[in-house]
Amino acid sequence: MIEQLESIRERFDEVAQQIVQAEVVSDPKRFMKLSKEYKELEKIVQQYMAYRQTLTEIENAREVIATEKDEEFRDMAKGELDELVPRRDEQEAILKEMLMPKDPNDSRNIILEVRGGTGGDEAAIFAGDIFRMYQRFFEKMGWKMTLVDFTEGSSGGYKEIVVEVEGEDVYGKMKFESGVHRVQRVPATETQGRIHTSAASVAVLPEAEEVDVEINMNDIRKDTFCSSGAGGQSVNTTYSAVRLTHIPTGLVVQCQDERSQLKNFDKALTVLRSRLYEIKLKAHNDAIASQRKTMVGSGDRSDKIRTYNYPQSRVTDHRIGLTVYNLPAVMEGDITQFIEQLRIAENAERLKEGAGV
Repeated sequence: MIEQLESIRERFDEVAQQIVQAEVVSDPKRFMKLSKEYKELEKIVQQYMAYRQTLTEIENAREVIATEKDEEFRDMAKGELDELVPRRDEQEAILKEMLMPKDPNDSRNIILEVRGGTGGDEAAIFAGDIFRMYQRFFEKMGWKMTLVDFTEGSSGGYKEIVVEVEGEDVYGKMKFESGVHRVQRVPATETQGRIHTSAASVAVLPEAEEVDVEINMNDIRKDTFCSSGAGGQSVNTTYSAVRLTHIPTGLVVQCQDERSQLKNFDKALTVLRSRLYEIKLKAHNDAIASQRKTMVGSGDRSDKIRTYNYPQSRVTDHRIGLTVYNLPAVMEGDITQFIEQLRIAENAERLKEGAGV
């Protein structure tokens, strides 16, 4: 492990020198790529430096115990050792986790799709609540969100809404949100005060690049139509909205958020490419799932993953059995605890695999 960490430290030093060079600064793509690598390596190197310091302190304490004749000094060194050894073990565990091969998609941006499921108007309202929850979370993370397409519900919320989200490690943090989110509450449309159960489905797609999925433009049918979204008269009276149909798969994507037909076409193509990539990714994940069943699930959009119970202010993630009683905070975007616990569960499974358990 030390050899691996040393090579990472050397690479970090190389990147630190390259990133300030004039030819790199003047090349936005290269600068962005190196900046991203610098941030990723910096976390590991900082942890490694702290670990090395702990190892040095352990060595010094053991030397005092072995050579010092003064009993008081030896007792002090023993006390330090009792604190240092658990710290070393903890730092080792963190470093092992950091050195584990990452999902190559974790650093990608995403296409997020939220749709009202069973439950009629209440499902659309809940889809709107779920989308707002994610919107608040994105704001806290400092991520950029761009609207692609939406259809509003007749009583509020959304029948469906599609957005693009850009930032650091977006897919890595959001990938476990795919699935069916269920709500139990008295709907605003309910006159008898009865608790209803309805659902919204969430799909988190890693944004695909051209090198990931080749699209033959002859396989795409393009239709244009007047936007129905809130964009002003000029949007609603011009054929700026774009609908793309991928003939081989039957996938249909549309975008009406931009005033420019060309921009809507580019956004729709990005979503289409990501959906095609999701199909490719699902086939890969299904092949892995046939060998083992993961605790956190496959990320399939049909999996029931979480229940939001309003009467009890309770949110339960069914994959890891985590329940919290702070539903208002969760609906304001405080979902970090779920994300962290799901990532821990995934890492624990990967460690078991690596150990051959």
